[in-house]
Amino acid sequence: MAFKDLFKFNKGKTTFVFIGGKGGVGKTTISAATALWMARSGKKTLVISTDPAHSLSDSLEREIGHTPTLITDNLYAVEIDPEVAMEEYQAKLREQASMNPGMGLEMLQEQMDMASMSPGIDEAAAFDQFLRYMTTDEYDIVIFDTAPTGHTLRLLSFPELMDSWVGKMIKIRRQIGTMAKAFKNILPFMGDEEEEDRALQDMEATKKQINAAREVMSDPERTSFKMVVIPEEMSIYESERAMKALEKYSIHVDGIIVNQVLPEDSDCEFCNARRKLQQERLKQIREKFSDKVVAEVPLLKEEAKGIETLEKIARQLYGEPESADGI
Repeated sequence: MAFKDLFKFNKGKTTFVFIGGKGGVGKTTISAATALWMARSGKKTLVISTDPAHSLSDSLEREIGHTPTLITDNLYAVEIDPEVAMEEYQAKLREQASMNPGMGLEMLQEQMDMASMSPGIDEAAAFDQFLRYMTTDEYDIVIFDTAPTGHTLRLLSFPELMDSWVGKMIKIRRQIGTMAKAFKNILPFMGDEEEEDRALQDMEATKKQINAAREVMSDPERTSFKMVVIPEEMSIYESERAMKALEKYSIHVDGIIVNQVLPEDSDCEFCNARRKLQQERLKQIREKFSDKVVAEVPLLKEEAKGIETLEKIARQLYGEPESADGI
């Protein structure tokens, strides 16, 4: 199977692709090249960087913001801004608090405090972006240029965490609502019943949205994970551990991209020695991940940035775009 054949599309539904791996293996390069190839193939494409140390702007050589930025025909990009994301997240919590007077304030304050801390807000923001785009089906494909493995695994645990939190809020809301109705005549300050119902409906809608996200993330027809590795033992072992962890969230890893492979022809003794070692690691990768489609991307002479270079990488990885004469 060709690597490009791993991408599946359902008419009217967005396809989600996570591109991950340990730090320094070239995730952003592969994400940007994949996004360009998809756009050139006629797919409306969004690439989202979830890594706090953004490099997508550098890779595409474009200024990219917190909201979709048009890069070229059919291609949009987002770099999640942790500060903006924190402000948006806190604003949501304040709105929930205003619609739920006297209810679960300690829990809401705990969430506010969490949102003020840098650890975790990047994953929360990324999950919020995922929810936003998965419900609109505005794009044919959304590609997540993920943070290093540990951050990504926390991101993928967010549906469980958020579902649990919202579930608790709904339970409290219902309890408060029952009490409010029972004492409405003697405690008129309990609040407006219509407002309370609206608050409950809002939380139930959020829970439904989270459950929908969980279903999409675990559906191999809609969501897949491509693991980027380099032909070195540390990268291989970390990728193997990451794949086992992803199984907990029912995330399907269907492809391995081996980046920075040294070319065959070289008069350099050092280069030839490194290539020999890489070939041993490539054999190890193909044996260890024999149930995955494995593709190779050669080490380039130039820096892997800029539209022209990224398109070259895309051709090496996927061939010519299917609905165009060439990149």
